Amino acid sequence: MATSAADAGGMTALTAAAKKEGRLNAIAIPPDEANYGALIDGFEKKYGIKVVVENPWGNSQEEINAIKEHRGNGRAPDVVDLGGSFAQSAARQHLLAPYRVAAFAEIPENQKDPRARWYNDYGGYISIGCDAHRVKTCPATFADLRKPEYKGQVALDGNPPRSGSAFAGVYAAALANGGSFDDIQPGVDFFAELSRSGNFIPVESTTATIAKGRTPISISWDFLNLGYTDEFRAKGVDVDWRTAIPFDGSFAQYYAQAINKHAPHPAAARLWEEYLFSPEGQNLRLGAYARPVLMNAMEKNGTLDKKAAEKLPTVEGTPTFPTEAQRAKAMKTVDRGWTEVFPG
Repeated sequence: MATSAADAGGMTALTAAAKKEGRLNAIAIPPDEANYGALIDGFEKKYGIKVVVENPWGNSQEEINAIKEHRGNGRAPDVVDLGGSFAQSAARQHLLAPYRVAAFAEIPENQKDPRARWYNDYGGYISIGCDAHRVKTCPATFADLRKPEYKGQVALDGNPPRSGSAFAGVYAAALANGGSFDDIQPGVDFFAELSRSGNFIPVESTTATIAKGRTPISISWDFLNLGYTDEFRAKGVDVDWRTAIPFDGSFAQYYAQAINKHAPHPAAARLWEEYLFSPEGQNLRLGAYARPVLMNAMEKNGTLDKKAAEKLPTVEGTPTFPTEAQRAKAMKTVDRGWTEVFPG
C-alpha cells in the first residue's frame, strides 16, 4: 500500500479511496483523552467515514495484541496510538506499515522512526494530580509523596508493564531518585518503598476512582490531569483537581501514531494520519492541553492556536528522550521488577 499521499495518487485520490472504504477501526482512544472525541467528530464530518473504537480505555500492549489476534478477520485496528517504547517494539515485530504524512519532514528527528513506521503526535510531562478537597496540602514533587500524610492516596493511571503513561511515571520517579535514562530501577524501588509505607495503592486511577475519593493523588500526564479539572468542573463533580509538574522528576514523552501493516481499511488509515498531523488536528490536541509534535513548526508558519498554547503549564529547558535502546532496557527492568514487587 501507499507509503505517502503522493504514492496513492495525491490527497484527492487517497480521500476517494478512504471514502469508498467508509470505515476506520481504531482502538484505545477514549474521547476525553487528548481531544480524541473532537478529532473523531471532525474526521467523520469532514470525510463521511465512520470511526469505530474498540476497547476505548485499553493500553498500548492491548493495542499490539489486537493487531496480532485479529489479523485477517476485519476487526483488527487500522491505526494505533502507542507509548514510545511500545511503538518501537511493534516496529521491531514488523507489525507496522511505513507511511510518510505530508508533515513528516517537520516532525523532529528524535520523535519519528526514520523508516516512517511510527511518529510522535502529541505528548506532555509527567505530573502529579491532586484533589484539594480531600488532601490538605497537595504534593508538588516525588519527594513529597513519601510524607506519611499521603498514606493510601497515591496511584498511577495504569500498570507500568502494560501502560505507557504508568511506565513514564516510573521513569520520572527514577530521575527524581538518582536514576537516569539508563537506570530506571530507582523508580521501581521508589514505588516499592511507597507501597511498604502504605502511601502507594495499586489501583488504576481514573476519573471515576478520583470522583469516588479512591485515588486522590494521581501520577499521570499533565494533559490528562489538566483535562480532568475541566471535566469535573463541567459535570459539577465535587473535586478540586490541581496539577503540578514535579521539578525533581521532569520527564516528557509523546505518543506515537502508526498504521497496522495489515490494516483492513488501508486508505482510511492513511487519511486519518494526514488529518491528525494537519493544523486542524494538531490544534485540537492543543485545545486539550496536549503538546502537538508540530507545535514549533506551526508557531513559525502561523498556524498555531496561540490562545490554547498560552494555557499550557510552563516548563524549563528542552525535553530530552531516552533512546530506543534505553527504553528497551527500561521496559525489561520494569517488566521483571514490577511483577516481583506487585505480583497481583
